[in-house]
Amino acid sequence: MPQPLHVALNLFYLVERSGGAGTYAQELLRGMFAAEPDTRVTAFTSKEIPPEYVARDWGGHVDWVPMPFTVTHGPPGNFVATMGAQWGAIPLLAARRGCDVVHGLANITPLVAPRVPTVVTVLDLIWVRYPHTMERRATVGMKLVTPPSAHFADRTIAISHASKADLVETIGLDPARVDVTWLGVDPPGAREATDAAELRERLGLPAAAPVVLCVAQKREHKNLLGLVRALARVSSPDAVLVLPGAHTPHEDELRAEATALGITERVVFPEWLSDADLEGLYRLAACFVLPSFEEGFGLPVLEAMARDVPVATSNCSSMPEVAGDAALLFDPQDPASIAGCIDRLLADPELAQSLVARGRERVAAFPWQATAEATLDVYRRAIADRRGRRGGGVRRLTRATRGVYGTWR
Repeated sequence: MPQPLHVALNLFYLVERSGGAGTYAQELLRGMFAAEPDTRVTAFTSKEIPPEYVARDWGGHVDWVPMPFTVTHGPPGNFVATMGAQWGAIPLLAARRGCDVVHGLANITPLVAPRVPTVVTVLDLIWVRYPHTMERRATVGMKLVTPPSAHFADRTIAISHASKADLVETIGLDPARVDVTWLGVDPPGAREATDAAELRERLGLPAAAPVVLCVAQKREHKNLLGLVRALARVSSPDAVLVLPGAHTPHEDELRAEATALGITERVVFPEWLSDADLEGLYRLAACFVLPSFEEGFGLPVLEAMARDVPVATSNCSSMPEVAGDAALLFDPQDPASIAGCIDRLLADPELAQSLVARGRERVAAFPWQATAEATLDVYRRAIADRRGRRGGGVRRLTRATRGVYGTWR
């Protein structure tokens, strides 16, 4: 049994509705204790941390350290203070508390941490290719903090091989310092689900209409516009597309496109759904479609497979890596290609059931505990790397690194 670790986690971005990043943080925390129960965790959070997270039993010892900053709102000066805390204060506090390693779970890790090795997870590079899909403040922040964080970290975690390739190509990282740890999914089990008839009535879904489901943020890189256009080409005239989730400015464009195509009544935008409602939607769905141009990992693909829903997804970025042979693949740039996959799933029950069976097998290859175990291995690698450098010093900003960083300013 390896020596137990004392891990400092930067959980500043564990807030309400934190999406995939929040799921990653929670499952990693739970999985580390399941893998190595003697692990100690010091969790640095913003003051927006939901109280129920602090009160939850994670299966091991967590020392919560709330810091006086917010990450989702606040005056312009708050950004500087928040970055200062993550780049400077966290490593100092972690060293004082005797932590063995500091892990930034969302693109940011300390730039100066002479006494504690550092690890950073870069979740995606969407802010590079699709900067207009994010708030300007968030885009500028990612451009400022991600490249130097990744270069200064002792180890960088990519959540797919596709993401690793992007990091090496776009930021110029040494591939030998980038570790791939896939995300995970666990079978949902016997979760409460809203009755199908009740859900159809509440959402205005015709009783016999096939439901095409896509659970994704309404941002341009998710290619929901292409999915709306594909629905207009689907052979079944009764098929409805359900796009749950919070309203964004991009939703207005989606609604306008549906109106222009004459399918307004066939595209439904439930803004808020309970967990039981969402489970009910998965049970209603004839198929699940993720048409993104880019995903760091594509977790929704596995979440749908875990609920026995046949999946079609994009043939680019990380989606083929995650889906394997358990989904139909299409060209996300071509609405006809998307529509063709939907048609196949709606018209061929045997194909749909074979994908459901393969999906169950695929899900079994992605347990969250495996993510946690691989991450603990990365921590130990970071500690060994730091010790292996002369004097145990921090990584220096090389000429090559300065050149890469300069491109983002």
